[in-house]
Amino acid sequence: MADLEKLRRNLESHGFGYRYFETPEEAADYLCASLHGRTVGIGGSITVEELGVYPRLAEDNQVFWHWKQDPAQARAQAGAAEVYLCSANGVSETGEIVNIDGTGNRLAASMYGKKKVYIIIGVNKVEPTLEQAIRRARDVAAPLNCRRFGLQTPCALAEEPRCFDCSHPQRICKGLLVFWRKMNGVDECEVVLINRKLGY
Repeated sequence: MADLEKLRRNLESHGFGYRYFETPEEAADYLCASLHGRTVGIGGSITVEELGVYPRLAEDNQVFWHWKQDPAQARAQAGAAEVYLCSANGVSETGEIVNIDGTGNRLAASMYGKKKVYIIIGVNKVEPTLEQAIRRARDVAAPLNCRRFGLQTPCALAEEPRCFDCSHPQRICKGLLVFWRKMNGVDECEVVLINRKLGY
């Protein structure tokens, strides 16, 4: 079981905000109550999809999400938004946040130019160390995302999902981002942890 108190202490000491919720519904209510009259970008995220916040946020915010709108235009608008919502592929109890990306929109948008970034995760994404969080991103999240996209990468086709560090043309692991500390180019970055298994 993850040491959530250790996680909280280390994230806060690294400059990240931290909020904990028992249920996705509580987390969704918190996000929707926090955002009014803003431009909001959303990264590709099963976790955010599972929260069901998109239609609620769109009631009184301008929300840009390439899963719901024209992909190229929405990615650009999400990158320029005041607020950004995404998830992470792994978070360590030692206070680091790990993401792997193929297109780069999520990595770029979470690093710079935002009033606030929310990184929304389920407890399934918490690992004891940075090394284990990176391993989770490569051996769990990336293969499952490749399967979700119907790709023919070795990790997606293997009986047991794992990274083969392949050169397949459909590879989605093209960039790895580790937040050791909150970025200077973001006013606030908050981890929203939910006591449920969410996303990949």
